[in-house]
Amino acid sequence: MKLTLVILAAGMGSRYGGLKQLDTFGAGEHALMEYSVFDAKKAGFEKVVFVIRKDFETEFKSRIGSRVEQEIEVSYAFQDMHELPAGFICPSTREKPWGTGHAVLAAKDLIDGPFAVINADDFYGRESYQVLADFLKSHNQNCIVGYQLSEVLSDFGTVSRGMCELDNKGNLKAIHETKKIFKSEGKILAENPDGSAYELNPQDLCSMNMMGFTKASLEFYEKYFIDFLKKNLNEPKTEFYMPEVITRLINEEGESVPVLPTTAKWFGVTYQEDKAATSSNIDQLIEQGIYPKHLWN
Repeated sequence: MKLTLVILAAGMGSRYGGLKQLDTFGAGEHALMEYSVFDAKKAGFEKVVFVIRKDFETEFKSRIGSRVEQEIEVSYAFQDMHELPAGFICPSTREKPWGTGHAVLAAKDLIDGPFAVINADDFYGRESYQVLADFLKSHNQNCIVGYQLSEVLSDFGTVSRGMCELDNKGNLKAIHETKKIFKSEGKILAENPDGSAYELNPQDLCSMNMMGFTKASLEFYEKYFIDFLKKNLNEPKTEFYMPEVITRLINEEGESVPVLPTTAKWFGVTYQEDKAATSSNIDQLIEQGIYPKHLWN
């Protein structure tokens, strides 16, 4: 069994306005997911599965895969919205993939043990991979990595974040999807549907889709996705997300899912305007000697 990192790189990047998974940042001109692979390998991950779309397979392998596979075992899975469980047919009105939970299912045949899942277009920080790898090696449990809300905002627009509700042991009780979060006059606010705003605690933990799973959890992914399709097959934009799996495992299977806090610096590219700040952050880390300018030999 190899500790595996599953990187979700099949999304559409609608707000960013392009295929941001392949965008490069900083002096070394690497995609953010290359830093993820670099950090994950140092933390003890032995294999990477890229979940991509078939229509950009050639470009992806040329620009990312050919470099990364020199350093770590690489496999590819393809998220196709037409690939559904027996008895379901994708409606002609469907325009986008079925969500992060479906993306994980696309990789299930390439996973033979504990695995972590991340977004391709987020920079998670080296400490987070170490925390996650250490946990997955020593526990037969699912988990998520929790980031302080103050560390995961954009200067250029509102963001949605999965706010973590914890019990007194640090286990997850629920993930509350909170939309339209923004900074204003030193405070962090979220917008209500009526346009009013309410304040959030900057130190509260939120999920950035960095999660760890046992291989056994894949059976529940399949079961829950079928349940999802029974209710939502004809909803053109509804998606099946990883937090739904986590929530049902807690509520229905009685699982304890620890939230692993990290102090690592997160950054990402929700908006085009985030790109300059992200490149600057990468360059600072190179100057500090945390990363070489060129990651791969």
